[in-house]
Amino acid sequence: MRTTFKTVTALGLGMAMVGVAACGRGGEGEGEGAVVAPEAHGASHAAGEGEGEGEGEGAAPAMTALPVAHRVAFMSGHVAAGLALVRAGAPDQAAPHLTHPVSETHADERTGIDALGFDQAIFLGLSKALEEGKPIAEIEPQLKAAEANMALLREKAGGDPASTISYLMDTVFEEYKVGVTGGAITNAGEYQDAFGFAVVARDTATQIKGQDTAALIGELDTLVAMWPAAPLASSTPTPVSDVAAQTSKVQLALSGLSR
Repeated sequence: MRTTFKTVTALGLGMAMVGVAACGRGGEGEGEGAVVAPEAHGASHAAGEGEGEGEGEGAAPAMTALPVAHRVAFMSGHVAAGLALVRAGAPDQAAPHLTHPVSETHADERTGIDALGFDQAIFLGLSKALEEGKPIAEIEPQLKAAEANMALLREKAGGDPASTISYLMDTVFEEYKVGVTGGAITNAGEYQDAFGFAVVARDTATQIKGQDTAALIGELDTLVAMWPAAPLASSTPTPVSDVAAQTSKVQLALSGLSR
């Protein structure tokens, strides 16, 4: 489910980190529910986001309830995961992520985004190329075009970068704890999405101007490094408790920025 975004306080995040650390000592497994989520902002994953990747927790509120900047970041995360996978030679794993922006299942995410310059033709063409099994070298220009279109949307969407990063951290945790259970990848789509959201959060941190973001970017680099360069379904996953603790560290770094 999703809840209204609230400003993080250092105290709230500190308590979240204490909870994560304590639960992390309890081990992994189907008891992952015991891991305390860094949810100072509330859960942010939309249950059943579609194409076999949802948790099955019931219908989620409309994506249109989210700020445009958050929806664009969410869409960008899927694309970032897909780009990494196709470039790693796993187009079959990449396809659901790269078709996400034009999927009818996720049409509500696109509300108001066309006006920002969203180019559906890029993603429709890329989807067709993947279906036809074209070699990566041949479709690289399309991959770069998709990457550039997402970057344009994030720039045009505006919003508060810190708020977007915080939203993405909640989403990383929600996706990752579904994707990894019992110390193994049990839902590759969610595991891969979490990677994409972490990458977009790191990119978003570079949009914060006039502040020292070195610590924040450092924590985001550490988070992204918790996946391989390409989050293949055959990867050995980082423990959920470690990812949860690192998203809390990112939140703490965010709270240290002046508002």
